[in-house]
Amino acid sequence: MEIAKTQNGDITTLNLTGRLDTVTSPKLQDALAEIIPLAKVIELDFAGVDYVSSAGLRVLLFGQKKTQTSGSTMKLKSVSQEVMEVFEITGFSGMLTIE
Repeated sequence: MEIAKTQNGDITTLNLTGRLDTVTSPKLQDALAEIIPLAKVIELDFAGVDYVSSAGLRVLLFGQKKTQTSGSTMKLKSVSQEVMEVFEITGFSGMLTIE
């Protein structure tokens, strides 16, 4: 997984490319842990993500909980239909902000 970070005012965007799985999820968790204390709004651009495993879901839950306790927000954008199905089946579509 590749992660590219951009900053636009209060919005920090992480553009994700590849699979979010057991091997790559620690990289996203580290990136989130680094920016959550500093960011007001975190956008995760999922346009380049074609697969999310349970380890990836766990990292997204980590990010959601941490942003709520820090007073910031986390949004997922450009989620593919395949990944959205995973979110819907697991109930994550109700826990995450997906635009």
